[in-house]
Amino acid sequence: MRLVVILATCGRKVLLNQLLEHLEQQTRLPDEVVISAPDQTHVSPYQAKRLNITYLYGKRGLPAQRNLGLDHVLDKSDAITFFDDDFLPGIDYLERLEAAFEDNDNWAVITGNVVSDGATGPGFSFAEGEWILRKAEAAAPLKEKVTMCYGAYGCNMSMRTACIDKTRFDERLPLYGWQEDIDFTSQLASCGDIVELNTLLGVHLGIKLGRVSGVRFGYSQLINPVYLIRKGTMPVGRGTKLIGRNILANIARSFWPEPYIDRRGRLFGNLLAFFHLFRGRIEPEYVLKL
Repeated sequence: MRLVVILATCGRKVLLNQLLEHLEQQTRLPDEVVISAPDQTHVSPYQAKRLNITYLYGKRGLPAQRNLGLDHVLDKSDAITFFDDDFLPGIDYLERLEAAFEDNDNWAVITGNVVSDGATGPGFSFAEGEWILRKAEAAAPLKEKVTMCYGAYGCNMSMRTACIDKTRFDERLPLYGWQEDIDFTSQLASCGDIVELNTLLGVHLGIKLGRVSGVRFGYSQLINPVYLIRKGTMPVGRGTKLIGRNILANIARSFWPEPYIDRRGRLFGNLLAFFHLFRGRIEPEYVLKL
């Protein structure tokens, strides 16, 4: 199996090179690592020891950068793995992933077990993430557990290349994207099952550097799910629950916001999105004007 890893990155040069060094330790090396960045200012030289690295440059925005990587590897890969540039996979992640695809012909998409997610809190430093990962790997071996999913978590998701065909990440979800992972992977369900595999360990650092502003993210928190509901790639129940949970959290915590989250900015973005919805305006790309 020819397995390719795609890393979309923006404004995280030091972190990116730390991740590349981390990937050098995989028990099963990727056949190619594709780094997709807006331009050369977002990367710095890295002397690869065991990795075959390709750098691509194009438009800025997670969906667009991932599509650039996809178009580069579609005709020379059997499976594609997307890692966020702040996701640390376990040392045998790719080895286990390859075995899972080879042993389960009916699996189209696989996402791993995020043992700790810094995106839900202040985030972890690289050293903290490595410590958490080593601790998880040293624990008693996990009995394999497979969970059926509607879509995959974008920080670590893999799919059979043959299932992708003309499916692409929706570039109407610009910048950080948000829910672009669900939109993309849910469309691959016609090719096979989408599963979470608990033995694929990893830590999502949740680094805040390089993320969009609170206002922009708050706007996307409401507009993106509504857009995907209309598109048909997100169930109404899932979308409304996601919207309600985020808006309630922004209202409740705007009085005593966490130091690492712009709750008031997010709430303003929520309100602006409500105003646009009231006027019948559903344009995820409007965040580019904020």
